[in-house]
Amino acid sequence: MQPQQGGWFSVEAECPPRSAYRYRVKSAGAEPVEVPDPASRAQAGDVQGASLVTEPDNYAWRHNQWHGRPWHEAVIYELHVGALGGFDGVREHLPRLAALGVTAIELMPIAEFSGARNWGYDGVLPYAAEASYGTPEQLKQLIDAAHGHGLMVLLDVVYNHFGPDGNYLHSYASSFFREDQHTPWGAAIDFRKRPVRDFFIDNALMWLFEYRFDGLRFDAVHAIEDDTFLQEMAQRIRQHTPHGRHIWLNLENEHNQAQLLRQGYDAQWNDDGHNVLHVLLTGETEHYYADYEDDTINKLARCLSEGFVFQGHTNRHGKARGEPSGHLSPQAFVLFLQNHDQIGNRAFGERLARLCPEPALRAATTLLLASPMVPLMFMGDEWAADQPFQFFTDFHGELAEAVRKGRRSEFKDLSAFKDPDQRSRIPDPNADSTFEASRPRLADFEARQDGPWVSLYRELLTLRRRELFHRLPGSRSQGCKVIGPKAVSARWRLGDGTGLQIDLNLGEQPVDCELPFPTWRIFDSRENATDTAELRKLPAYCALVSMLPGDALEAY
Repeated sequence: MQPQQGGWFSVEAECPPRSAYRYRVKSAGAEPVEVPDPASRAQAGDVQGASLVTEPDNYAWRHNQWHGRPWHEAVIYELHVGALGGFDGVREHLPRLAALGVTAIELMPIAEFSGARNWGYDGVLPYAAEASYGTPEQLKQLIDAAHGHGLMVLLDVVYNHFGPDGNYLHSYASSFFREDQHTPWGAAIDFRKRPVRDFFIDNALMWLFEYRFDGLRFDAVHAIEDDTFLQEMAQRIRQHTPHGRHIWLNLENEHNQAQLLRQGYDAQWNDDGHNVLHVLLTGETEHYYADYEDDTINKLARCLSEGFVFQGHTNRHGKARGEPSGHLSPQAFVLFLQNHDQIGNRAFGERLARLCPEPALRAATTLLLASPMVPLMFMGDEWAADQPFQFFTDFHGELAEAVRKGRRSEFKDLSAFKDPDQRSRIPDPNADSTFEASRPRLADFEARQDGPWVSLYRELLTLRRRELFHRLPGSRSQGCKVIGPKAVSARWRLGDGTGLQIDLNLGEQPVDCELPFPTWRIFDSRENATDTAELRKLPAYCALVSMLPGDALEAY
């Protein structure tokens, strides 16, 4: 390979598709090392193996007229590809998800990682789809089929770190990183350098325009200490997007930087919303839930009326967090009751179905699916799956032992795990049984497909599609009142002037409320509801969704 400007080396060679290749790199004073292509499009096996030449343009797309869907129609279903049987396995679920009312599936990261099973956040070859999930062609078939069902496909991408096994960049391109800044995963990636910025921006462009994903979710951007990179990323993507095509860019950002949602990004995962609802549902207040222990119901009211709970407010560490967000559209916030993090980062991966009363979970689900924020559910939520989703990896040797010990030490400060013997019961991430326990039991869904949970999801998503989709653009909060210890009444003016009111009571006792009569539609979360027109108190564990004519709206 011949040296070029800027530190690049190049050579041209004729290679038929599926040709296997590696780079042999020799550094001064060191033995040559053979490494895969850091921009490998496919691997012959695992991350230590050879890279494969691919044909990026050889797939014949069947749904060329697909241009995406508007963001206000998003109802997101987050899933783990490996747990559902690879790209072909996910494809089998598309008809039932579309029939349920889901409009977008979001894939947890699929970049090549070490081993055959992983959450995906240990990826080391971001341009290559994980070989154990299927081929690049099978991934395109999944996306193409989803578009045929009217489903958007979003991808979770990780640009803040590389995984611990199979990342050779440190050995031959140490300047890719900066030792003066560290993240929880080691030396920070040096986004000041043009080749580094282009490496990740070109990756995003590949997923969006070669694979035709409809959007990206950027993992933990608070670990990227360069906002100019994030701004350039959004700008470059928007420049490449043809007129009329919908592409959606979402952030995970602990810093609650509302400004980024005015700089090319459409929405942020609203962890604040999840956390405050989790405290109300379960009573748990340890670790980061401690930030939501005091004045919990008022924090929920702030979330429903303004988006973020923390908008410059001081957290449990005495540090100010967040920026004002009340000026943003409700669709700038992705709301959820569960996701991979919030389930899997528990010691045993328990779901809410095991942690709170069922009527309370029904009420919270009603809020989730009927509010003007963008709803996200995690695979299995629709049938109230009670099996765990645990943290799993497929490492070996010393790394496996380090991950096992590190996982258990994460919980040493929690009251239930002070004793080392208690921590020893936490599942080993590398055990195959941990992965198998986390795979959805589809027999449960088949047994419950006509049950109360699937019916609740179907009814609420039908309501959302028929009554809310066309009214959400231009919607704005009219405030949220606290009406009880665990109860709120929130109201929004929708884009056509219609009123939407959600009265939520997560407490054990009924509370007084001002039900909005006259209405033309009321949805009651309770499985065996009484005549809603006769209600003068909001029952325990209940949510009411009321649609009001425009002339019924008053200052709220």
